[in-house]
Amino acid sequence: MDKETRPIIIRRKKVYAADGHHGGAWKVAYADFVTAMMAFFLLMWLLNATTEEQRKGIADYFSPNIPIAAVSGGGSDALSGDTFFSQQSLAKSGSGMKSDSGNKILEEELKKAAEEKAKAQIEDLNQALIKESADLLEHVSLKMSPDGLVIELIDSDDKPLFLIGDTTPSDLLKQLLKVVTKSFETVQNDIKIVGHTDGRVFINKQHYSNWDLSTDRANTARRLLISYGFPYEQITEVSGKAYTDPLASDPLAAQNRRISIIILQ
Repeated sequence: MDKETRPIIIRRKKVYAADGHHGGAWKVAYADFVTAMMAFFLLMWLLNATTEEQRKGIADYFSPNIPIAAVSGGGSDALSGDTFFSQQSLAKSGSGMKSDSGNKILEEELKKAAEEKAKAQIEDLNQALIKESADLLEHVSLKMSPDGLVIELIDSDDKPLFLIGDTTPSDLLKQLLKVVTKSFETVQNDIKIVGHTDGRVFINKQHYSNWDLSTDRANTARRLLISYGFPYEQITEVSGKAYTDPLASDPLAAQNRRISIIILQ
């Protein structure tokens, strides 16, 4: 083959300009490494700062086989709202995220504890009244309400708590409140005092009605309790209901004139 018919072959070499340090791939790898180390040290810190029960709660919370555990790390914050250093944690007591049955059990236990406490308070007051005078029992009624234990100091026609239409306390009311104060020595609950009147229409020239009378009588009872040593900061409410909450069906009955002392739950 002569020079004129020989094919001409042209080779072009493509040169790739590499970035410095082999490009940016190393940065991604380094970031992954740092993230992994941070997660590792966080895990070590969590294991050291939590109790065995808390760790079980966290494990149960993330377990796919236990959607809601009786002991879990659920709550508004980590570890059922407790700090990692709390010794009395909700997860430890099993009162973190609970099922409906767990909540019902807890409510029943709290209700039972409140009832037992109320029974003990009733017994203490009964014993104190008997020790003072058995006749005082007929002027006291005890009952439970949604707010707590209600102690009713009840008027009678022959032995009133107050002078008719007045806020001056009788010796009977003073004696009752002394016994109540003594029986409340171990009570740390707050209380509220409510005054009640009968249904007699009572209004004077200054427009002083049963509403004013019942409220003033409750305030008189408050002052007597404090004078006998009851902590004033535990009295959270003093009010009057006039004749709107009768104890007896007869609106004029003496039993409707009373002072209610509620030991709040």
